[in-house]
Amino acid sequence: MGRIGDGDIHAAYVEFRAKESDKCLSAQCIYCQSIRAKNTSRQRAHLLECPAYLNAMKERNPDNPILHEAVNGTPVQHTPAKTPKKRDLDTMVNGFQGSTSSAPQSFPIPKPQLERDFQMSVQLNPKISVGPGIWGQRNWVSFVSGHWNGRFGKGTVVPGGQDSQLIAPDLSTHIDAKYLLQTHDHPPAFIALTMDGWRVGPRDVLEKLEDPSQIDEVDPKTYSFRVNVHMETGDARYLILNTGMWVASGVRRGTEVIYDAFRVI
Repeated sequence: MGRIGDGDIHAAYVEFRAKESDKCLSAQCIYCQSIRAKNTSRQRAHLLECPAYLNAMKERNPDNPILHEAVNGTPVQHTPAKTPKKRDLDTMVNGFQGSTSSAPQSFPIPKPQLERDFQMSVQLNPKISVGPGIWGQRNWVSFVSGHWNGRFGKGTVVPGGQDSQLIAPDLSTHIDAKYLLQTHDHPPAFIALTMDGWRVGPRDVLEKLEDPSQIDEVDPKTYSFRVNVHMETGDARYLILNTGMWVASGVRRGTEVIYDAFRVI
């Protein structure tokens, strides 16, 4: 089992093979674009001193374990999860806060929480313009391949999925994508993954995201790329995924799209 924060380290890098003859992968920090050999310890050491990454975590994820280690000098210590308290039956029967009934108003509604669950990286084919429709410009993007890893497993993205994009007049883009995931099990399991959401931001930023020569220069903080994620499988080893809910944040890098997904619990 990896150290606490290893998942956050992997999420901060894009892995690639610099040359076809290279046996080892390289990793590029998506916050400062520095490149180094794929090595979790060295990648961790870089993030502990990367101003762009640390500033982003202060703004978006103050509980990030790498940020905690950079500020305090010590890694986050694992603490066992607390056993949730059983709900009081009388309270459930009598009512909850916000009820319009005349019953006692004391039952609190649980707040949803997010738990980082998996990351997915996908290589894209050039988009195909379907043309203008009644709702906007329609683009078709198919997927070459990809890989994913998370709490519930890891594996590859099967070639052949697609994203049917709808481009609004202000260049906001609606995402409607379908992927097929294959696990590294023997035999492998197959998981159908669908996502829908929006990529929005200032017009000049969205124009750069459509330009292959400028896309790598776009700061992910200057636009919002958020999607809902659902999964479906008939494999008995992964049936729990069928009833799960996820939200994800995406970023574009060259011909690649990277998603960081959080399970709603």
